[in-house]
Amino acid sequence: MAAKGGRKNLKRAVNDATLTLQPGQSVMQVVSLRGSNMIEVIDAKGEKTLAIFPAKFQKSMWIKRGSFVVVDDGGREQAIESGRKVACVVLQVLFHDQVRVLQKSPEWPDIFKSVTVDSSIGNSERTSSTTQENSELDSCDDDDDDGLPPLVANTNRRIRTELQSASESDSDVEDS
Repeated sequence: MAAKGGRKNLKRAVNDATLTLQPGQSVMQVVSLRGSNMIEVIDAKGEKTLAIFPAKFQKSMWIKRGSFVVVDDGGREQAIESGRKVACVVLQVLFHDQVRVLQKSPEWPDIFKSVTVDSSIGNSERTSSTTQENSELDSCDDDDDDGLPPLVANTNRRIRTELQSASESDSDVEDS
């Protein structure tokens, strides 16, 4: 875990591949970025909550949708009961190597078992949903549109048309 203190210990915590979750900490996945250091995360039970991304991570770590973070959710129930919207605080951003190690450990939540992390892009995808979408695309016929209306052409884009010269159009008329 990141040691107490500011940015000076962040690099040390990032390079540490071993990660043990303390009581009151859990792994969550980022659902959306809300702005003002606020992110929406989903926990192991599938519940979405707001978490704060501390200022000490600014300019040194970035997150995006699908990233995994370690969150201190010790006072989560109290925050929800008191009506506060922010229920937890991000302690650490998990990188590809750390996620791979955690996926093999029993601390990894079952809801995230079907999630794979693409190291080249840094995105995470749900393998079960992508394989399901691929099978739907393969089995989709052109005639089967499930009763949906036909697609309308996008009028916001210019359509390139090749203009024929007058001599070409005259020769086409004479040939017929």
